[in-house]
Amino acid sequence: MIIGHIINGQRTINDGTLLPLTDPATGKKHADIVMAGETEAQAAIAAAAAAWPAWQQTTPIKRAALLTRYASLIREHMDELASIISAQHGKTIDDAKGSIQRGLDVVDYAIGIPNLLTTDYSAQVATDIQAYSLRQAVGIVVGITPFNFPAMVPLWMFPLAIMCGNPFILKPSERDPLAAVRLAELFHEAGFPKGLLQVLQGDKWLVERLITDPAVAAVSAVGSTAVAKSIYQLASSHGKRVQTFGGAKNHAVVLADADMDYTADAIIGAAFGSAGQRCMAIAVVVTVGQKATDALLPRLIKAAKEIRIGEGTDPKTQMGPLVNQQAKERVLHYLTLAEKEGSTLHVDGRQSPVPHTGCFIAPSIVSVKSTASPIWHDEIFGPVLCHIQVADMDAALALIHEHAYGNGSAIFTEHGGMAQQFAAAVSTGMVGINVPVPVPPSYHSFGGWKQSMFGDLDMHGPEGLQFYTRRKTVTSRWKLPEALHNSFTMPTHL
Repeated sequence: MIIGHIINGQRTINDGTLLPLTDPATGKKHADIVMAGETEAQAAIAAAAAAWPAWQQTTPIKRAALLTRYASLIREHMDELASIISAQHGKTIDDAKGSIQRGLDVVDYAIGIPNLLTTDYSAQVATDIQAYSLRQAVGIVVGITPFNFPAMVPLWMFPLAIMCGNPFILKPSERDPLAAVRLAELFHEAGFPKGLLQVLQGDKWLVERLITDPAVAAVSAVGSTAVAKSIYQLASSHGKRVQTFGGAKNHAVVLADADMDYTADAIIGAAFGSAGQRCMAIAVVVTVGQKATDALLPRLIKAAKEIRIGEGTDPKTQMGPLVNQQAKERVLHYLTLAEKEGSTLHVDGRQSPVPHTGCFIAPSIVSVKSTASPIWHDEIFGPVLCHIQVADMDAALALIHEHAYGNGSAIFTEHGGMAQQFAAAVSTGMVGINVPVPVPPSYHSFGGWKQSMFGDLDMHGPEGLQFYTRRKTVTSRWKLPEALHNSFTMPTHL
């Protein structure tokens, strides 16, 4: 099978470079992906530009009706989409379904576009003068999405962008592109006009080609911090509206009064779900005091050793493989480095039994020797949970504050005052209180701080709406005076 593009509503396979795709659970090749070239880039941009004028004139009610149909089709094809994700990414079927549902939450939010686009009106701002605001589409939007959520992240972008009146060109990860193609096919099956949603397969060349094109108005991207920063700098230098979401190293702070059974269970799922390949995964657990360490660490170690590892299609599997061999080698590198530095490997994923085929590696729990270690400050993006003990809450907050990333954090405690102190003081964009993965619902916005995000507006929710629209303020007078005696002076509202 060759996986190509969706251009102007049609599947397109060109004669470009082919990249092989392998099943991360078996290591066997199952498809090729064809890279887009200049012809495909031009065609997609032209189709988007042609679709835009009529779509801007389509009423929000008609847009919402189409999106309602689209949401129904995604739900009808949930099993199919989850199987595609599991086969190309490696995550379990249940995890894939959960991620699709989180994407659907944003689709459901975007269905409310007739209400979301309402703005303000002021009568008599001056004699016989009214003022009101409009929110209008920005133009062609390019979305660049990551491998770890091949359906959820695109669904966090294009439904809201298109409902706001914009055409959208999606460049999914070349590691697992088929989910994006299938989502686009269902989009057109729902009855949307051709040209509103394009899918192009490609690499760095295509990203740069799209985001520097004069016809493109805005760029939304998710990837590593290096990629996010590069895209942000290039797009903004070309005058685009841009938001990019980068890496993470999310900390969970555990106080001695926490419910340790609940806390251990929550952290294990947040650290090792999807083999740790989540930007909101818990990568670091910080225990405050020896009592917290003694109560929590043995529970984490026991639970990590009991995780069932296997193919994502097996209902008994709790953790599947990493997405490819390069991702596995990255994890192995950090574990070897931690061992050489003298960190304590309570659970060593290199030693635990895993399936011999594919890109499997078992969970690891590492008490780091020093916060100067790369295993502490780098985003590993795999099933590795770091641990450190500190004396008090101030020390825990300092660790998070000093870290380069600021995506998410969590605290586990039964003390309301300590939880409030943490939430107010911690330097991350999203915070969980006894919630290990504090991803906001669709009607709030998603975004991190520091090196985890570049740009002023978060994803989906109210800030997503702002990102995909521009404000226009209109001041009008309908009862015209006989003469304007102050036409050469600055107008006032008196």
